[in-house]
Amino acid sequence: MDALHLSGPVLVGPDEVAGQAWAVDGRLTFERPPAAVDTTTVAGWVVPGLVDAHCHVGIGPHGPVDDATSEAQATTDRDAGALLLRDAGSASQTRWIDEREDLPRIVRAGRHLARTRRYLRGLAHEIEPEDLVEHVRVEAHRGDGWVKLVGDWIDRTTGDLSPCWPADVLAAGVAAAHAEGARVTVHQFGEEGVEDLLAAGVDGIEHGTGLTAPTIAAAAARGVAVVPTLVNIATFPGIAERGEAKFPAYAAHMRALHARRRTTVRAAFEAGVPVFVGTDGGSVLPHGLVVDEVLELVAAGLPPLAVLDAATWAARRWLGVDALAEGASADLLVLDADPRTDVGALRDAREVVLRGRRVRRR
Repeated sequence: MDALHLSGPVLVGPDEVAGQAWAVDGRLTFERPPAAVDTTTVAGWVVPGLVDAHCHVGIGPHGPVDDATSEAQATTDRDAGALLLRDAGSASQTRWIDEREDLPRIVRAGRHLARTRRYLRGLAHEIEPEDLVEHVRVEAHRGDGWVKLVGDWIDRTTGDLSPCWPADVLAAGVAAAHAEGARVTVHQFGEEGVEDLLAAGVDGIEHGTGLTAPTIAAAAARGVAVVPTLVNIATFPGIAERGEAKFPAYAAHMRALHARRRTTVRAAFEAGVPVFVGTDGGSVLPHGLVVDEVLELVAAGLPPLAVLDAATWAARRWLGVDALAEGASADLLVLDADPRTDVGALRDAREVVLRGRRVRRR
């Protein structure tokens, strides 16, 4: 039996530091192993592996990808420090990744559920409202406790963003997911329809660029989490430019949402909305952008320590996965500096340790 000695400091929580720890048989312990155990010492600041709470392993811009591409996506996330992924919708079967000790853990949301011709082609089950409840029940069991709905998208008949589901259908779909033991998160860009999502009892909103003061207050009161994906929202001006000639109202709307993106996220955080780190890597964007998203949230005015929490301890609690606790899987990063005061230290970890194995070293 071999052990990895983490000489610390070990950041057990935002305000809790242990002097040292060990990874033994893939598990974290704060008790020194017997002297007979071969031990390798690694020095540096230890933090839980990062959480990318919105990515898509197994899809590309045009739909499902092969296993080799899925493996490369997961490896890229791992090497960037994201050791726990919430896959917010994938058309590919990626359960085989769970058997790989060298790839990140994935919490899945099944496949996107969208209205017909109201999402990126090839990615979602495209259905009509009368079919939503049935599909929600199926995806609730295909995923790992999450269902992903597409809440709004461009409506080509009106030329702008509009909601995809009637309010009563949303409520029935969310109730069906909850009855199956799953939470519901929803893609939502615009303002219209957010009230219906909150009234239906959704558990999360992805992107959330259309949040306003009243819906922020309602989300905070209900504990509805938001994953802003600011690195994805940075693509809005390009989307607007491509759509300008045919859909000028849509283009103007996307530019307006982009212009206030940071103000919106900061207002949500300050109101008490749980905010988590997610990149949307895998559809249009590449994987491996988790630290970029951390820095974007800091640039939006969120306190660095709160953003670090949103990428580590708090995100793991939200997803039901231990951080740096006795007996937890030893999924962690070893850094050169304290990330609580310098989140930039996350950019190039000295060591990436997954299930107690050193999977990447600088």
